Amino acid sequence: MISADDFVLQLIQDRGLVDPDTARLALDHLRAEDVTENLESHALELLVDKGYLSWDDITGALAAEFDMEVVDLALVRPTDQALAKVGRELSEKHNVLALDFDGVRRLTLAVGDPLDTEMVDGLSRLLKVDIKSMLATPKALKEAIAHHYAGENEVENSLSQQIFGGGADESSIKIDLPNGSEAGTKEEDAPIIRYVNSVITQAILRRASDIHLEPLEKRFRVRYRIDGVLQEVENPPKRLQASILSRLKLMAEVSLAEKRIPQDGRIQVKANGKDIDLRVSVLPTVYGESIVMRILDKEGLRLGLPELGFFSDDQAVFQSLITAADGIFLVTGPTGSGKSTTLYAALNYINQPDRKIITVEDPVEYQMFGINQVQVRREIGMTFSAALRAMLRQAPNIIMVGEIRDLETAEIAINASLTGHMVFSTLHTNDAPSAVTRLVDIGVKPFLVSASLRGVLAQRLIRRICPNCSAPYTPTSKELTSLGMTERDLVGADFRKGAGCSKCGGTGYKGRRGIFEMFVVSEEMQELVYRGASLVELRHKARELGMRTMREDGVRKVASGMTTTEEVIGATVAVE
Repeated sequence: MISADDFVLQLIQDRGLVDPDTARLALDHLRAEDVTENLESHALELLVDKGYLSWDDITGALAAEFDMEVVDLALVRPTDQALAKVGRELSEKHNVLALDFDGVRRLTLAVGDPLDTEMVDGLSRLLKVDIKSMLATPKALKEAIAHHYAGENEVENSLSQQIFGGGADESSIKIDLPNGSEAGTKEEDAPIIRYVNSVITQAILRRASDIHLEPLEKRFRVRYRIDGVLQEVENPPKRLQASILSRLKLMAEVSLAEKRIPQDGRIQVKANGKDIDLRVSVLPTVYGESIVMRILDKEGLRLGLPELGFFSDDQAVFQSLITAADGIFLVTGPTGSGKSTTLYAALNYINQPDRKIITVEDPVEYQMFGINQVQVRREIGMTFSAALRAMLRQAPNIIMVGEIRDLETAEIAINASLTGHMVFSTLHTNDAPSAVTRLVDIGVKPFLVSASLRGVLAQRLIRRICPNCSAPYTPTSKELTSLGMTERDLVGADFRKGAGCSKCGGTGYKGRRGIFEMFVVSEEMQELVYRGASLVELRHKARELGMRTMREDGVRKVASGMTTTEEVIGATVAVE
C-alpha cells in the first residue's frame, strides 16, 4: 500500500477528488468496525471500493503534487537488461518495476509510492545506479511484475518441458557439484540453478559432446552438438541470459566481474551417478558472453578398439603398430575427428603394470588411471618440448604428446623414439601419407622420419545408423556412383537407413564410428621416405602395398549397414 496515507488522504481532499465529509464518513465507518491500525490506508481502500475515486486518480494527484510522470505499464515493455538489473526479489519486495537501463549508470524505475524516498535511495546505493522514478498504480505494478518475471518463476518447469519434452524423465535428474558452488545461493536463484542443471543433465542423457550457449541480438540460443551435428533446443528468455551465464561462471570458478577477456574453467559434476567433467570456455561477444562446455565423460573413455569402428583386419594392423617396442605412431585428421579418443583407447589397450606411460597434453582432457599426465603451461615455460625433455628423465616406456606443432617438439619426440621409446602423437593433415611431408616441411630430416615413423592413422567420424530404427534400404544409382560402387557391389551388401525414433531423437543416427586410412611404414616405404619422395609417390606406393583410403573404408561400412552413403560422402573425398 501507499505509505504516509494520512498525507494522501488530505491530498485527495485538497484537490477535490473526494469531499471532506465523504472522507470523514469513511474514517468513522472504519472506527465503528474497530479498525485502528493503518486507518487512513483502509479508508483509501474503502473509498476506491465504493467508487468514490480510483487508484488512477490517486496516482495522478501524486504525480501532479511531486511533478512526476505517470507510466501506463500495459503499454510499456521493460528492457531485458533493466529487468535483470533489479531482479524479481527486489521488485516484489518494494513493488517497483525496472523499465530501462543504459548499461552503465542510469535506471528508470516505476514506483507506486513517491513518498518512499528512503527505498529509492537504498536501491540506488545497492545497485550503484542513478534512478529516475516514474509513477504507476500499485495494482498495475504487481500485475506487471508477475507478468514480466513469470518466465523466471516457471523456468524449470515450462522451459524444461518445451526444451526436453519427450526426452528422459526429469525426475531422474540429479546433479551434484563437488566444488561446493551451491553454497551461498539464494532461494530466488533456485529456478535458474534447476534450469542450468537440466541443460547439463539432458545434454549428457542425449549423448551431446558440447553445449553451446550463444547470446544473439534478440534471443539467447542454446544448442547441443550430438554426433557431431549442432541441434538447437528451445531458447530461454533473453532476460534470463545474465542469470544463466553468471550461474555457469560461478560453477566453472571463473571471475564473474570479468566480461572483457576470454576465460577458461572447469565444472566437475556427478550426473545420475556418473562422474562428468565439463571444460568451459567463456568468450566475450557483441551481445554478451558466449559459453561453450565440452562434456568429458570419463566412463566413455574406456572404449575397446572395435567400438572405435575398426573392422577386424584394420584392428589387427592397428594393434601391431601400437604395441611396437619403439618408434612413432601418429593419428591425423582435422579438429573434432576423434584423434584424442583413438589415442586414449590405444593407451588404454597397452596400459599394463609393467609399463610406465607419460603423456603431455594441452589440456589434459581425461584423467586416466595408472598413467602420468602432464599439463602444458606455456605462460611459465612448460611447453610441449620442455615437458618432453623432463619426461625422458622419468624413464618411461611409452610417451604420448598431445600434438606435434613445431620442429623442436618433433625432434625431441623422434630422438625419444630412436632411443627405445614408443611415442604417440597427432598431426593436422588431410590423409595419412601427408604426415610424412608435414614432418619434413616443419624441418625434420627425411632420414630421421624414415628411421622413426612406424605408421600413421588418418581418420574421420561418421554417424552410425540407429540400431533401434535401422531398416533395409536400396541405394540409388546416383549414390552408388558417388561412392565409386557398381551394381555388382550390391551382392552381399546390407544397405540400411534409420527411420528415426525416440531413441535417436528422430535423426536415424545414434553414436559415431571412425573411418580410417592406415599408412604402414614398411621397408619399401622407409626407402622412399629416406630419399625424399613426393606425396604423390608415397600415396601411390602405399596404395600398391594395400593401403585402403578413408572413402574405401567408408564404402565397406556403408555396405555392412553401419552408416549411410550421405555420411561417407560428406566426410571423405573421392578415391583417386
